[in-house]
Amino acid sequence: MSSQPPATQRATLTDQLRLRTKFIIDPVVDVLARYKLGPDFLTVLGFLTHILFAYLIAIGEFPWAAVAIALMSPLDALDGALARRLGRKQGGFGAFLDSSLDRLAEIVLFGGFIYYYYSQVDPLMLAVAYLAVTGSLMVSYARSRAEALGFQAKTGLLSRVERYVVLIAFLALQLPHIALVILAAFTYFTFFQRMWAVWQQSRETSE
Repeated sequence: MSSQPPATQRATLTDQLRLRTKFIIDPVVDVLARYKLGPDFLTVLGFLTHILFAYLIAIGEFPWAAVAIALMSPLDALDGALARRLGRKQGGFGAFLDSSLDRLAEIVLFGGFIYYYYSQVDPLMLAVAYLAVTGSLMVSYARSRAEALGFQAKTGLLSRVERYVVLIAFLALQLPHIALVILAAFTYFTFFQRMWAVWQQSRETSE
């Protein structure tokens, strides 16, 4: 199969937020670089914050979980920016660590929901939580696998930032079940959007 040139796609919410918050991120990154803090440290710290998120969710402290996620999840934007600031090459161990811990962080986070609904003896919401976490993982996997094959798959309704926005909003309203239903439905929808995008690109390369 011939190599596929990157398809022109609309900027995701993640891309837009990074551009609009550059004036905040850049000074923070400058300070971190000055004190010789590495991007891998931020990656691990970002993962560890998800243990706190999961704990707050597991004990039913949904508004506090929303506050914690809103305040701490932006750490995810700092590690990549810091790596670029320090001139680290892309695609090394840091990129692997970041991608792997991002997926593990989501598993830990949704584990909080699973524990909560298990303790509430709510098998229906346990099933919904399962669909939400597996759908989230498949969205990320689809992009990773597509890019490994030379395609672009950043398209879709619920990328990682959008998923966290849904969580923050409905946890703040103490409606975690609504958040999970939305995530369970629309992460799989996003997954199929990405499959469709890759299929279209693959057809173009074969013509």
